[in-house]
Amino acid sequence: MNETNNDPRLVPIAIIVAGLIIAGAIYFGGGKGANNVNLTGQSDTANTTGIVAEVTDKDHILGSKDAQIIIVEYSDFECPWCRVFHQTMHEVLNTYGDKVAWVYRQSPIIGLHPKAPKISEASECAAEQGGNEAFWKFADKIFSIPQSNNGLDLAQLPIIAGEIGLNVDAFNTCFSGGKYTKQVEQGISDAIKAGSQGATPYSVIMTKDGKKVAINGAQPIENVKAQIDALLK
Repeated sequence: MNETNNDPRLVPIAIIVAGLIIAGAIYFGGGKGANNVNLTGQSDTANTTGIVAEVTDKDHILGSKDAQIIIVEYSDFECPWCRVFHQTMHEVLNTYGDKVAWVYRQSPIIGLHPKAPKISEASECAAEQGGNEAFWKFADKIFSIPQSNNGLDLAQLPIIAGEIGLNVDAFNTCFSGGKYTKQVEQGISDAIKAGSQGATPYSVIMTKDGKKVAINGAQPIENVKAQIDALLK
């Protein structure tokens, strides 16, 4: 006959395990206090009161800056939820065509991902050499690598540059010189002004008539489409 195990030592162990699970969920979602993330790594959308810098030709953009809807994403190349949302945004563009444009802006979380600012700088070096097309090829390649949370070996960056057709020597000269360090730092500051509170991914959906809606965290495509559809009406 089996007896119920009432060993009191198992209670604190269970509490510790539950705590680790909750902490992990909050960490990978960006932190509840930071961007209102729930334990699934997703978070509620809400009207933003932040200041989003005007979209210009200097931005990294897929689609036209004259599109009906522009989604400005503040992202971190080492953030696992940013990788998820990157694919979601590609699905959004495939769904809406030229009605929606996607702008990527740098917002590496230095405290969690110390390597992320250097990857951001590398992406700017890619853009300097190969323009908007090279930036997006570089970004897609980075997010296709199954590593995150500071796991990417920075020695891979020149290899990736070569794989997308860039001149590796020119890339290395740009990257090693820290040419875009201050620009990336400014991107972090701009993201906070826009309302990110230091968490990623953080996106703002904007319309031509000035409406702005925030997307906190890696929202599923159904949630993003609901926001877009409401604004297109």
